[in-house]
Amino acid sequence: MGKIKKTLTKQRREHIIEILQQENEVNVAQLAAHFGVSQVTIRNDLNQLDKENLLHRIHSGAISIKNSNRDNFEATLNERMATNKQEKLAIAKACAMLIQDGDTVMMNSGTTNVFVARELALRNSLTIVTNAILVAQEFSYSKSNKVILLGGDVEHLHQFTYGKDASYQLQQYRADRLILATDGLSTKGGITTLHHQEADLSMQMINRTNQLIVVADHTKIGKEGFSFVAPISYMHLLVTDAQPTINNQLAEMKKGNVEIIEV
Repeated sequence: MGKIKKTLTKQRREHIIEILQQENEVNVAQLAAHFGVSQVTIRNDLNQLDKENLLHRIHSGAISIKNSNRDNFEATLNERMATNKQEKLAIAKACAMLIQDGDTVMMNSGTTNVFVARELALRNSLTIVTNAILVAQEFSYSKSNKVILLGGDVEHLHQFTYGKDASYQLQQYRADRLILATDGLSTKGGITTLHHQEADLSMQMINRTNQLIVVADHTKIGKEGFSFVAPISYMHLLVTDAQPTINNQLAEMKKGNVEIIEV
């Protein structure tokens, strides 16, 4: 029976690759309906195929390798960096003011944290621990700061490391503060991310630091990402941009003793 199950799994995954070659993008819900299996089963298939570098995993499903070349990556990155850029710049400047020279700071991935890193690269005697390749690159010419990039598996599209090796290395360090970029932040859903690969590592960072600073523009407030990271109660401070649409959420967070800086 076990051998039959392995054969069916292998055939389904081969068929997924065939569909992807024709359609360039596949959706979890559609694949689950097509094969008559659960969405959890399809996610497991896509995660395994991503590990084998046969496709690139995205939140809703997967895209083909040929649509994930460097040119497309750079276009996608530029789009992400340009989205709410002024808000992210203001958030980054306010966040950097919270960091003291000599601090040890952990940072996860996210475009807001890239902007924060640009501000912090102008500081002195910081030790930065990060799994974000783009964050580490911002410090590449900053001789007065030390940067530790966690090794591990690489998520190519969003340029971060994850997995057992990254987790093992992280256990060697503690930090004064963690600057956590997030895809969703709500009183109901907590701190969430679109990237299931990074969620566990982000939680481990929280456990290795004295203060959790979350940076999130208004489009992330009241939203829930794919993977849960931590409850709101773990957050000490939120830096966001002031928008009337998120006032109710911010009021609820303040009731939970979260300090909020609005820029």
